[in-house]
Amino acid sequence: MVGVAFRTGEHPVRRRRRARDAVGVIGVAIAVVAAGIVLPAVASPGVVPQRAAGAVRTLSLRTTEPSAPSSLLSGPLADPGGTFLHDRFGRVVLLHGVNAVYKFAPYELYPDPGQPWNLSGRDASQMASLGFDVVRLGVLWAGIEPGALGPNSPQVCTPGTPHDPGQFDPVVAAAYLTRLKQTVDLLGSYGISTILDMHQDLYSSVFGGEGAPAWAVCTSGFPVVRAPGRWSNTYRTAALGAAFENFWTNDVVGDLQGEYDRVMASVAHFFRNDRHVLGYDPFNEPFSKSLLEVGHHALDAQIECFYTGAARPGLASNTGRRVACPPADPRKGLIGSVEGADPYHLVFYEPDIYSRHGTPNYVGSIDFPRLVMNFHSYCPYRNPVTGDPTDPAACASSALVTLTRRSAERALLGSRAQPRGPALFLSEFGATNDPGLLNAVTDGANRVLIGWTAWAWKYYGDPTGSSDEAIVGPDGQLQPGARALAQTYPQAVAGRPTSVVFDDETSAFAMTYVPDPRVQAPTVVFVPVAERYPDGYCPGVQGARITSRPDASHLVVANGTGDQPVTIRVTAGECRSGARRTPSFLQHSS
Repeated sequence: MVGVAFRTGEHPVRRRRRARDAVGVIGVAIAVVAAGIVLPAVASPGVVPQRAAGAVRTLSLRTTEPSAPSSLLSGPLADPGGTFLHDRFGRVVLLHGVNAVYKFAPYELYPDPGQPWNLSGRDASQMASLGFDVVRLGVLWAGIEPGALGPNSPQVCTPGTPHDPGQFDPVVAAAYLTRLKQTVDLLGSYGISTILDMHQDLYSSVFGGEGAPAWAVCTSGFPVVRAPGRWSNTYRTAALGAAFENFWTNDVVGDLQGEYDRVMASVAHFFRNDRHVLGYDPFNEPFSKSLLEVGHHALDAQIECFYTGAARPGLASNTGRRVACPPADPRKGLIGSVEGADPYHLVFYEPDIYSRHGTPNYVGSIDFPRLVMNFHSYCPYRNPVTGDPTDPAACASSALVTLTRRSAERALLGSRAQPRGPALFLSEFGATNDPGLLNAVTDGANRVLIGWTAWAWKYYGDPTGSSDEAIVGPDGQLQPGARALAQTYPQAVAGRPTSVVFDDETSAFAMTYVPDPRVQAPTVVFVPVAERYPDGYCPGVQGARITSRPDASHLVVANGTGDQPVTIRVTAGECRSGARRTPSFLQHSS
């Protein structure tokens, strides 16, 4: 798609309109989803058993059952395959939220006043007021299993048959996860669910990034070098390339993949009964130097084996042939380990790092239930020092290419567990406060009817980020990007959505859905009253009836008795003088 150049000094409204117009250049076919799914009730947590030899590393820690969520969403989400996620009432769920990741020790955010890693009630309250009902919350391997060894230890990095490296301390892991649960509970008390994101960039802090502990860094004799300039230049160094390759091939005695799987499974086991958790992103932005040298196919096959395990490799999406896994890969694999430890929540798996620029995904079909293909979309036109976007119109075009390509690829990922392919979720985009660019991406997400989490809540001294990424300043004040992301949107739909539109300039909202008579719970639309509608709003509904009070932050709509499409509209300001709350031809009750 051809980018639209913004003019210097152009009025912000016109600038946003031109960015939004770029969205319309790409047409997207929207897939159809049938019935909703109801999940079984989840038992209360109890004492977690100690790890047996070779088993999942679990923690002997009792957790308390959290209180019922205040959100109008309810229960664990299901992904039966197809376009949408569903709640336990069978409603379609479209999530809006934000990323929050702390990349230095203690490698997590939790309530701790006065500390840079503090995530407070004020944070959670602000998130909720913006309409965020999910946070993609950072979890780091280095925090759970810091170990006692340094990089390139012979005890870990000697080539040979993998075995337990002996670095796991259940007391350290339990303390880390207990602090993390404080954050999950705090967010949940404000109606915000959590996706636990096992985050990494540049593999480890050894390379100036974050993720793996120092003991899991094996560079095959190459000296560790941090490349000059922007942090991402280090991806091209030989030592980082070797560290990733030793991980993907699992060819050292420290069993890097196996240990990672066991640690991730321990996280899943700890949160398996937590009603505030939606699921897990088990590996952020997989990378290999082979991406720079031979393209996507080699790494994507390794990623697929990493996810599925050597015992059940999938088919390569480009050839249709069975993927040949590295001989030392764990047989069970990462997704099998997570789903074995937690049979309730979703797994938000990712393609390789370069897919964020709209390149094809070659990670093929993965035959597990409860999968969501989560992907990123970032602008490739960025300042080489700050990382800030330099051409917002071209950035918008690139984002729309990514959204369109991922949407088109979804059906190709069908499996026996999910015949129509997994649902999609845009888990990272932005890293900017440019309202026009943010609106272009969210408009595109609305067109393909998927949810999102923007990057990022606060800067937190991000060593692998961009200087303008935070939508909240260090003083707690909302930045321009916050308003752009505070949108009226359907949080839960009692049927199949067919269109969702939000206009940033006027704050006008419209959606249409086909009601599902089997769904008894209402449709819920979040309305950011404080941010968008200081003088109130006027709702309109056709084919259903409103049951919420005027100017409520959640517009609640009950389906009628027919099967005709339902249309919901919201406009800024009070309804016209003398007019009814909705036009006379619409069904309505207050």
